[in-house]
Amino acid sequence: MQDERSASADGGRMAFERTVPVDLQIAGRAVLITGAAGGIGGAVAAELAAEGARVALVDRVAPAEGAARLRAAGAEAIALAADATSASAVAAAVAGVVSAFGGLDIVVGCAGISGPVGTGLVETEPAQWEQVFAVNVTGSFLLLRAALPVLERSGAPAVVFVASDSALVVAPGMAAYCASKAALLQLVRAASVEHPRVRINAVCPSIVDTPMSRGDLGIDGVDGFAGFDFPVQTAAEVAAEIAFLVSPRARAVDAAALVSDFGYSARSNFPA
Repeated sequence: MQDERSASADGGRMAFERTVPVDLQIAGRAVLITGAAGGIGGAVAAELAAEGARVALVDRVAPAEGAARLRAAGAEAIALAADATSASAVAAAVAGVVSAFGGLDIVVGCAGISGPVGTGLVETEPAQWEQVFAVNVTGSFLLLRAALPVLERSGAPAVVFVASDSALVVAPGMAAYCASKAALLQLVRAASVEHPRVRINAVCPSIVDTPMSRGDLGIDGVDGFAGFDFPVQTAAEVAAEIAFLVSPRARAVDAAALVSDFGYSARSNFPA
């Protein structure tokens, strides 16, 4: 994270001098991260581990290699397997974190799928629609259902889900994805209202350079998104946003959707 800076008057201008590093106050916190095998979830695990948190990496197949890399770097990390759409598997993962770390303070929900990309609404099969909602919405509900009773016992509990700017703006051919991410935002708000002791937020990034987004857009090769006429975030940048939101530094931020889209959703295409 960036350093704190102190301000002083200097000839009518503000001069900023570096003081001390920002302490996110999450060292020692027990964290569960779904979708942690790679992409944004893997970056979140690395970011929070670097801040001193104890991290549990959860995915359909236990991300053992990712956890081993974090342990080799000096972090406390475990890997667990859980299907995000299985209530029993998600509950077992939460119980596994509590057993390993003695509690649970932070949950980051990164598990998600795109579903059909470039497929019109009327061409989308019901099974495709249901699969997207099963992972992106029902999976998030199951995670909250299992984790919230445990988080209520934490001194500074926080949850962040990875939504998308597609919850707010629409690209053709992504009806299922857009609708699921919009539903996720309202789930975040509903959960926050019902559980005011737990801060529950979402991040809504635009395109992030991950294997999933490259696959969705048919991008391969070492250059990736280079040369495209729109900005693209890295997974590490999104992870830094999430690190702030789960930190007590953001204690006043609740039931919010942090949109990180380089300001694109504020722009109008109206030809004026």
